[in-house]
Amino acid sequence: MSRQSVQAPKGVVMIRPRHFTPNPMTAADNSFQSNDEKGAAAAVSSAAYDEVTRMAEGLAAAGVTVHVFEDRAMTTPDSVFPNNWFSTHSGGHVAVYPMYSANRQKERRGDVIEMLKNEYRVQDIIDYSGLEKDNVFLEGTGAMVLDHIGRVAYAIRSNRTNELALERFCTHFNFEPMVFNATDRSGRPIYHTNVLMCIATDFALLGAQMIPDLRRRQEIIARLEETGRQVIELSIGEIENFAGNAIELEGREGRMLALSARAQGALNRKQISTIERSAKLLSFDVSTIELAGGSVRCMLAGIHLSRRAAPTEHLLFAAE
Repeated sequence: MSRQSVQAPKGVVMIRPRHFTPNPMTAADNSFQSNDEKGAAAAVSSAAYDEVTRMAEGLAAAGVTVHVFEDRAMTTPDSVFPNNWFSTHSGGHVAVYPMYSANRQKERRGDVIEMLKNEYRVQDIIDYSGLEKDNVFLEGTGAMVLDHIGRVAYAIRSNRTNELALERFCTHFNFEPMVFNATDRSGRPIYHTNVLMCIATDFALLGAQMIPDLRRRQEIIARLEETGRQVIELSIGEIENFAGNAIELEGREGRMLALSARAQGALNRKQISTIERSAKLLSFDVSTIELAGGSVRCMLAGIHLSRRAAPTEHLLFAAE
C-alpha cells in the first residue's frame, strides 16, 4: 500500500466558495444535479463552504498537500469544481480547458496557475480555452478519466467532451483516446466521465452497465485489466450515489481513495474489501456540494508536478 504511484497525486488544489449554489446553466444535461428548494441560499452557501474546509483539513491531516483558494464571486456557482478547467501532468505540463457553460468559463484564474509555477516545476502551459469561441469544449478531468500508467484517456461523448479537442489533448500529452457512449436511467448521455469511473493504481471503479454498447463495454474492461487492475463494477444506483466520483491520492501513510460519505455508504463489503487491499478509504460529507451534481473527485484538481521544495505544512491557503 505504501508504494508510490504516478496515478496518485500527493497534492491538490481546492476552491472554497462563498456563493455556492447548484448552477442553473448546467442543469439541462446534468442528471446528477438537484435543487434544494427548501434550503435558503445563504444556508446552502455556508454549508458548502464548511464542507470544503473540513475536507481540506481532513486531507491535510492525512498528509496530502492541499492548496486552498477562496472564491468570492457571485457569478461562478460551480467554482468548487476546479478539476474541470485545468489539469497538471508529470514532466511539468499544465493544460487549461474550454468550458461548456458561459458562467463556468469565468472560473479560470491566473493566481492558481501562478501558484503552480512558483511552487512546482512547470515547463509549459497549453491553453485550449480559445476553442470556446468555436463551441468546442473539453472539461478537463471531468470529461476525461486519465490512466497515467497505461496512458489512456477515457471519455464519454457529451456536450462537455468534443472529440476534436480530445484528440488534440491526447497528441500533446501522449495519451490514447478511448471514447464511448454512456447513458443514465433515462437514456441521456452521462455529462462527465468521472462520475462513471475512477482509475486507481491497482483497481478501477466502473459503471459498466451504463455503457449500452456491450462490445465497447468489454473493450474498456479488458483495457483496464491489461494494466493489472481489478475492475470493480458499480451498479446504476451506486453511480447515482457518486461511488464512481472518487480519486486516489498519496498521503503520509500511503495511498488512499478519497470519496464522499454518500459514495462509501453505497458500496458493499466486497467492493470495499477489494479497494482496501490497495488503498485506505477516506470519506467526507459533501452532501450540500453534491446538490450541484458533482462530488469529491470533482472538488480536487490533482497536482502531478514535481515540487520546487518540500512543503513545511500540508494545508496551504492562498493569499487573498
